[in-house]
Amino acid sequence: MARKLFVLTVAILAVVFSISHAYDPSPLQDFCVAVNDSMAAVFVNGKICKDPNVVNADDFFKSGLNIPGNTSNQVGSAVTAVNVINLHGLNTLGISLVRIDYAPYGLNPPHTHPRAAEVLVVLEGTLYVGFVLSNPGPNMKNKLFTKILKPGDVFVFPIGLIHFQFNVGKTKAVAFAGLSSQNPGVITIANAIFGSDPPINEDVLTKAFQVDKKVIDYLQSQFWWDNN
Repeated sequence: MARKLFVLTVAILAVVFSISHAYDPSPLQDFCVAVNDSMAAVFVNGKICKDPNVVNADDFFKSGLNIPGNTSNQVGSAVTAVNVINLHGLNTLGISLVRIDYAPYGLNPPHTHPRAAEVLVVLEGTLYVGFVLSNPGPNMKNKLFTKILKPGDVFVFPIGLIHFQFNVGKTKAVAFAGLSSQNPGVITIANAIFGSDPPINEDVLTKAFQVDKKVIDYLQSQFWWDNN
């Protein structure tokens, strides 16, 4: 009896592990609507591949990350991205890069990358960084992890979690970050909630944020700057 139970357990585990490896790959775009017309089809999880016979070194090269981004905006930061959109050689490699410039007291607002984890290194200045965990359970608060970073310091933001960077210094700051996707995506929380097109119904936001309708009207009337 014990032997039969052992064999059954092994068989169940084998099925479970085989299923765990037979999953749909993570999408590299927000959605992909099915279509029956093959002529209207769009490739998923990557760009159409270039003929290998005409590929050259320039397909894997991009310059310009030595140039600071323009931080003269409402949030005081600028993100310069290097991803599959502007460096085609990244296609299928699962990585991308950003340079982030911060004016004094500039902020890279709370945001999330739905398709990538991020590792950030500070080159110049002092940053207050952090991320918030997903909902822990009823009547429990989301835990916040924060750190003060100086040049040479590294910090990791797990995939999909809300995170931010704030320049706490009186001088400019510069950081670089690697992301684990050729197209990580970005959702800036305030922009998405209060600056969507069309706007989210104010009754939804009033109840969600538990504030007066006038507060929601004010927030939705603002111009939400995109620093990407």
